[in-house]
Formats: sequence, structure tokens, C-alpha cells
Amino acid sequence: MIIDSLLFIAGLLLLVKGADWLVDGASGIARKSGISDLVIGLTVVAFGTSAPELFVNLYATLDGDTDIAIGNIIGSNIANILLILGVSTLILPLKVKSVTVWKEIPLALVSALVVAFMILPYFNSDGNTPVIDRAEGLTLIMFFAIFLYYAYDSAKKPEVEKEEKIVDTTKPAKYWFYTIIGLVGLVIGSQLMVDSSINIATVLGVPSAIIGLTIVAVGTSLPELATSINAARKGNSDIAIGNVVGSNIFNIFWILGLSATITDLPIPEEGIIAVIINLIVHVLLFAFLFLGKRHELQRWQGFVFLVLYVLMFVFLV
Repeated sequence: MIIDSLLFIAGLLLLVKGADWLVDGASGIARKSGISDLVIGLTVVAFGTSAPELFVNLYATLDGDTDIAIGNIIGSNIANILLILGVSTLILPLKVKSVTVWKEIPLALVSALVVAFMILPYFNSDGNTPVIDRAEGLTLIMFFAIFLYYAYDSAKKPEVEKEEKIVDTTKPAKYWFYTIIGLVGLVIGSQLMVDSSINIATVLGVPSAIIGLTIVAVGTSLPELATSINAARKGNSDIAIGNVVGSNIFNIFWILGLSATITDLPIPEEGIIAVIINLIVHVLLFAFLFLGKRHELQRWQGFVFLVLYVLMFVFLV
């Protein structure tokens, strides 16, 4: 148990640091190749902050532990809103732009609705376990392609395209080194986290889906947590909330979609409950933008988010 806990922590550190190295290295390579910061932000950075979830899911799926894969994604999305936005809003009330209120957040809500639609029709049918299969995985990836097109088209506006050219004297070999080390860290870290999580769940007698929904989900959300807290401290509401919303869309449409194309994902009872909670949380986020100050998340709402997260954590465990 102690060894597994230490391995879990080591895997978590490798995941977080590996994602950091990957973003730094790949961004440097992209700039050296003449790719704009705009495209880098939409691809490399977006991938980097969700890389821990992606690698954990790929390893868990290929290893046959689909409960961890489901719990990791749904749990991360719940943590992104209740935990990360809760903490960020306590630091600074977050003003949300109209385009985010009416486009990005509803799209995140759609992602929660789509997953609920995929599994809930089976809930009372002959006692069968609901499954997200390959066809549904490809459907999720199709939604992700639409999101990428929308994000790229939105960011092409002239006022966003202005970039200050900075002379980069760093040698390309250094960026390649960071990229390779980052990928290695993600691969090894995800393996350590998944294997140790399964062992811990077995010792404690807790379903692996619960471990995925709680400990693993929070661990893989650390890059988003650090990004949003730093943004809130610097007064940048757009990054603080955009990071969370974008990550939730990325997690469902891309990572869960990719996992389902690799193998069918049976949804355990804990997963069904989590999918319902995920949907309710997204509805609550949208509703909060019209309670009190319009298009602003206030500190009392952040406190409510945190209380709900603690209650959910206790309820699941």
C-alpha cells in the first residue's frame, strides 16, 4: 500500500512535469518551423494541458481497465468546474465574455449531454450495462473536429493575429530533447498511476471507477488547476475559465472518443452516477452566469462549487 502510494505520486509528478516539458519542447519546435503562436495555442498547448488525461486513458484502455478510463475523464471534468473554477473564483470573481457564455460553455454542456444520451437510454433496459462503443467514439471525435474548426476560425480574427516577433536563439536540439523527455515522462507516469491506482483500489476494496473519479481525476487535472489559479491571480479571467471549458470539451470529444474507438467502454454504476453529476454541474455553471451579476462567476458561487465537490467526493467514496 505504501509502495503503491509512492508509485502513484511518482507517476503523478512524471505526468505533470512531462506535460510541461512536452509543451515547452513542441512549442519551441513549432516556432522554429515558422508556425504562429495562434496555431501553437490551439494545438500544442491545448494538447499539453490535457496530455495527462490522454495518456492515462490510453494506457488504461489498452490495459483493459476501462473503469479507470471512464472515471478519469468524467471525474476530471467535474473537478475542472467544481474544484478548479471554485478555487479560481474565490481568488478573483471571473468575468465571462459573451462569446464564451453563448458558445464555448454551451458546447461544453453539449459534450455532457451527448455522453448522457449515449448511456442513459440503456439504464433500465434489461439490466444491461451501458457501453460507449466504437461508433459512438467516432461520433465524439467528429464533434471534436467541429470544435477545432470553430476554435481556429474564431482565433483567426485580425485583432488576435497580431504577434510580436521574438528572436529565439535556442538550438532546436534542446527543444527536441524536451519533447522526447516529456513524452517518455507521460508514458511512464501514466503507467505508474494506473497500475498503482488499481492496486490501491484492490487493497481498499474500492471500485477502480471510484479511484478514477477522485484521486486519478484530480491528479490529471493539476495542469489545468495551476493554469487557472495563476491566471486568476494575474486578473486574467478569460484564461482562467477558458482553460477549464476548453479542457472539458477536449476531454469528452477527443480523449473519451479516442478511448472508445480503441475498445468498447462499459459504464459501471458509479460511472452512470458520475455522468449525471457531470451534466448537472455543466447546467449549474451556465445557470450561475445569470444569477447575481450577469456573465460573472462570483465568490459565493465559487464557494458553492467547492462545497458541492466535497459532498460529491464523500458521496462517491
